[in-house]
Amino acid sequence: MKYVNVESVEAGECLGKTVYSGNGTVLLSAGVQLTVFMINTLKRIGVTMLYIQDEAYKDVETEDILDEATKRAIINEMSVTLEAVRSGKDWSPKKVTLSIDKLLNDVLNGRELLVQLTDIRTKDNAQYVHAMNVCLLSSVMGLNLGLNYNQLKDLAVGALLHDIGKVGEPPGSASAANASLHHTWRGFEVIKSKREFSLLVAHTALQHHEHVDGTGLPRGIMGKDIHLFAKIVAAANIYDNLINGSSGQSLLPHEACEEMMAMSGTKLDRDILIEFNRSVSVYPNGTAVRLSTRETGVIVRQHRGLPGRPVIRVARGSTRYDLDVVEVDLARETTVFIEAVMT
Repeated sequence: MKYVNVESVEAGECLGKTVYSGNGTVLLSAGVQLTVFMINTLKRIGVTMLYIQDEAYKDVETEDILDEATKRAIINEMSVTLEAVRSGKDWSPKKVTLSIDKLLNDVLNGRELLVQLTDIRTKDNAQYVHAMNVCLLSSVMGLNLGLNYNQLKDLAVGALLHDIGKVGEPPGSASAANASLHHTWRGFEVIKSKREFSLLVAHTALQHHEHVDGTGLPRGIMGKDIHLFAKIVAAANIYDNLINGSSGQSLLPHEACEEMMAMSGTKLDRDILIEFNRSVSVYPNGTAVRLSTRETGVIVRQHRGLPGRPVIRVARGSTRYDLDVVEVDLARETTVFIEAVMT
């Protein structure tokens, strides 16, 4: 499969990964042959990147940590939960926890994989995919930091529900001088009302916009006073917002990582950033890149612990009749670098 911008997709090409709606149902299944109408519909509903099947890269897998059933369950549960909060109805902490158990089971089984946040977003499902991505990345970071299962569970729930306070948020409250109107406070109160959750879960939502230099919201607390879980969720939240364009133009994963490194010691904790960079795939499988050798190719495999040095498949030869397909392993080819991502 290849990971491409929707603008470069042509009619007749086959979808590589399923597109889900806001409640977790399937909009378009992997393998469907795309028509002009389908492509235009995907653009209209906010899709920007797609996985497309390609015969030359049919063996390239996305190495998703979460299986499709887990993704559907989480997206559906977030849809139900946030709609209940929006309408003032009761919601079930038990069902949220059950979806977290499924996610953590996948995380534990895929502990050797890097996180690749390449699920297809639409305007309809973006809020739920964001919550799922922040939860996934936070859980992987927590696991790598040595948290036990109970700690991971509290972290994961707090990460999944970190933006629950945005539901029904009054206009202008995000920039209001009164910190009690900030969505983190609102989320804290919503989560705290559910006795099934640890108070740590509520504090994770409360503190995920605090900065280690004391410039964050809602209370302006500093590094040592911010809980570890909130520091983890802060990094995951910023990263996913950067790559999905929530704060402006969407950045590519390696660009987002570079921007986050500039936040070390100010917005983000240095030690958490180190673990973040060990956990996330800088160049997801299927991404087309240009190398410092001036060759172009596609990312086919990752190295755990070396996310910036993947394996790239390139075609060498002077004509199409004498092409030799080879794989360049940047972990071994130490003088070769990725110069650009081809979007």
